[in-house]
Amino acid sequence: MKFSIFLNPQIPGSGYAAEENAKAKRPIGRDTESYQKLLHEVREIAVHADQLGFDALMMTEHHFHSEGMEFSVNPLMVLTDLAARTERILLAPLGLVLPAWDPIRAAEDVALLDQFCKGRLRLGVARGYQNRWMNVLGQRWHAAAARSDGSASDTRNFDVFGEVLKIMKMAWTQETLRYKSDVLDYQVPYPFEGIEGWPALEWTQTFGAPGEISEDGKVQAVSVCPRPYQNPHPELWQPFTISDRSVIRAAQEDILPWMFTPNPDDHAAKAKLYQEESAKQGRHYKLGEHTGILKIVGIADTTEEAINTFGRSIPKDFAAFFGPFGYLEVLRKKEDEKHKPISPEKGDAKRMNDVEMALFGTPDDVKRGIQRMLDRMPDLEWFGLYMQGQQGVLPLDTVKRNLELFATKVIPEFQ
Repeated sequence: MKFSIFLNPQIPGSGYAAEENAKAKRPIGRDTESYQKLLHEVREIAVHADQLGFDALMMTEHHFHSEGMEFSVNPLMVLTDLAARTERILLAPLGLVLPAWDPIRAAEDVALLDQFCKGRLRLGVARGYQNRWMNVLGQRWHAAAARSDGSASDTRNFDVFGEVLKIMKMAWTQETLRYKSDVLDYQVPYPFEGIEGWPALEWTQTFGAPGEISEDGKVQAVSVCPRPYQNPHPELWQPFTISDRSVIRAAQEDILPWMFTPNPDDHAAKAKLYQEESAKQGRHYKLGEHTGILKIVGIADTTEEAINTFGRSIPKDFAAFFGPFGYLEVLRKKEDEKHKPISPEKGDAKRMNDVEMALFGTPDDVKRGIQRMLDRMPDLEWFGLYMQGQQGVLPLDTVKRNLELFATKVIPEFQ
């Protein structure tokens, strides 16, 4: 098993744990001093995780977070900074929200980072679920936020995601790219019949990629440079897979799904679906292989101390911010009324522990929680520590100590 941390960067002093400070500096997301504190903490945690032996560091993409939450507006740029400060840890935007990107610009930026870190990149690709920014940045493709409800809008997002990824793969694997997309109304080159009047015609005919210039002197294709360091491209990952449709497409595209299904039995069911669909594509994974699971982890000398340290800040921010997006559903128990939403009041540390979204306790408690998953999926490949409610909320030394305890007391049991 391999181990990752998932940073959801939060500006220190934002959120309910520091409510007065966040109000005083409103909007704290535009406060430079506060943002510099964020950068300091993220860098410290990345270097610490690298030195402790964690296998990967993951970071999401979100925009317009004036409140200071989920502050990684461009994970590729942040991870480029971290690539220069770390030595061996894998770096993964989890994920790049493809319906908000131009496919060629995305392909270029990914290839650049892969070259910078010499193959330490793993590329998470996502659909984008927050309408405040997805509806703005996705407008060029008429793609709004993903709803995962099968609606026309959701299907449009799903289709745009697939088409952008397709073009990115073509840009990485083909020396020259010539393509006309009906899904995106996107042409390479533009106009598709060829670009006339290229001044450096002779130069390109001599040194450019074969096929870029047509016999009548038009630019009929482009060569997307550079290519990725890894051949043909970085391994693709996908956050945070819940719906069967997303699991199936991940299997069809050979994308490693990170799943946000706390209950070990539920996760095993999704992993089984992924295994079966992958087999249809000729890829025969063992149960749990090529999948990952994400959990909040808080370790202390006693369970009570762990809950007091980590269980006071995490549930409140999680319920207040992520609850309205539907994430409280991961806290559902069998005895809860099926058609009644989980109320924020139920999102406490005890329930998080009960449903195993969080593992709060001693190192032995955490090891038992991981083992319960391995009992159902012996070949589970990745385990991720979700840092929500820790970085930016708790003292930096407490966050680093939590990682240290996990790395020294838990990881050796499963390697």
